[in-house]
Formats: sequence, C-alpha cells, structure tokens
Amino acid sequence: MPHADVNGQRLYYEVHGEGEPLLCVMGLSADTLAWTLQVPAWSQRYRTIVFDNRDVGQSSMAGGDYEVADMAADALALADHLELDSFHLVGVSMGGAIAQEIALSAPERVRTLTLCVTFAGAGAWGRAQGASWSKRIPSMSREDRVDELLLLCLSEQTFENAEFVTFLRQMLVANPNPQPADAFIRQLTATTRHEARDRVAALAMPVHVIGAEHDILVPVWKSKELAELIPGARLTILEGAAHGVNLEAAEPFNAAVLDFLAAAAPAV
Repeated sequence: MPHADVNGQRLYYEVHGEGEPLLCVMGLSADTLAWTLQVPAWSQRYRTIVFDNRDVGQSSMAGGDYEVADMAADALALADHLELDSFHLVGVSMGGAIAQEIALSAPERVRTLTLCVTFAGAGAWGRAQGASWSKRIPSMSREDRVDELLLLCLSEQTFENAEFVTFLRQMLVANPNPQPADAFIRQLTATTRHEARDRVAALAMPVHVIGAEHDILVPVWKSKELAELIPGARLTILEGAAHGVNLEAAEPFNAAVLDFLAAAAPAV
C-alpha cells in the first residue's frame, strides 16, 4: 500500500483513474473508506487521489497539537510527492477547511475548489461545540463514538432505513484502522480553531460550495455564509440531505461535483 513520507508525517494515499488530477480531502475521523461511493464515479473522468489525513486511518499519528494549516501543508506536500503542479481540489467538512487553507496558501496550484458541508470559520459557537464534544470522547467506547457520529451525520429520513444504518454501523465498527480517542480530539480541536472568514474573499479560482439542507453538524447557514464571502462562488444546497452527503446522498453529491468541474474547467 502506498505511503508518502512528507511534512514530518507518513500519509497513506490511493490514486484511481486517469485524467486531470482531483485531490480529495476528507473530514474529521474519516479515512479513505469514506470516499468509497465517490471514487468509482469520479475516477472515470479524473485521476482521483484520496488519502488519510494525519491522525486517522493508515497515516501516522501526530505527536502533539497542530492546526488546520498544518494538515493543508501535509496535503500540499503529498501533491509535491505525486508531482502535481496543479489540481482540482475537493474538501468535505474538516477537509473543506483544509482545502481553504491549501487554496489560500497555493492559489496558483488549485484549478477549481469544491467546498462541501464546511465553514469559513468556527467562531466562538464552533469552539464551544468542540470543547463540549472533546470532554465526552475519553469516556466513550469506540461503538459509542460511531453511534454518535451516525446521529450527527445522517438524516432523519435515512434513519428510517434500518437495514442501511445497520450496514453502515457495522462497516464503521469493523474498520481495521480505528481512530484513537486522542487523535479524534486533536483533529476536532484543530478544526474548531479554523478561521478564514477574513481571507476567503481572495480566492479567485472557480469555487463551488455544497451544503446539505438537514445538516446538524455543520448547519446549512455555514455553507451559505461561506459562499457569500467568496466572490462569484456557486452555491448548491442538496435538499433533504444531512452532513454525510457522501454516503446518504452519494448520487446527487457526485453529480454536483462533476457537473461543476465540467462547467468550470472543460476537459481538453
């Protein structure tokens, strides 16, 4: 399995398909398995790169606290390792915060920017939410954490499909690379310190913000705020979807991403 030793981390990554590079950055506590329903669709048109952030999956665990900008530096170092001069960039949730920092620090390398169920700044509200969550984590079992994440990420409608929820829960619990509680807290804490509301107006590449109507983890108003702060940004709200759009609304989510990429940067 490929790993890249970059920026003081050891990052696990996968490359699927051929074509223009599409670098995909996942969110809190999620590894490359979270892209399972995206890779088959996106890799038909793009060279799709997925990877595990530091502190999750098959990548290295961090030795201490860090910032979202540090995870952005990890991703850029991975792009260097893969000899990607420029790339399309997709970020989901925490990955969307990371993607903002990538695009702000190296705008010349980002062909298009897609920011999904994410936010421009956590603010005092987000920090308080994160602090409360962090206090609970050490006393929770791995299964309890999975159950809470499912409640936060899936819609009421999806929960009516008991078979799907049970299947998804079993898959998450059976993940052979479970995230340690301290790693979860480090990622969460970094995310709550993300603040780019005073900087994202500088983003000049084509930007697409995708929100979810029933998102209770990152409320849809955070997506709307982000889109309003970026001149010319396109905003798409997926009706009826919750935070886990990549799982419960994979088909419309995949289509929204691909349609934007095709319109913003037609294939040569």
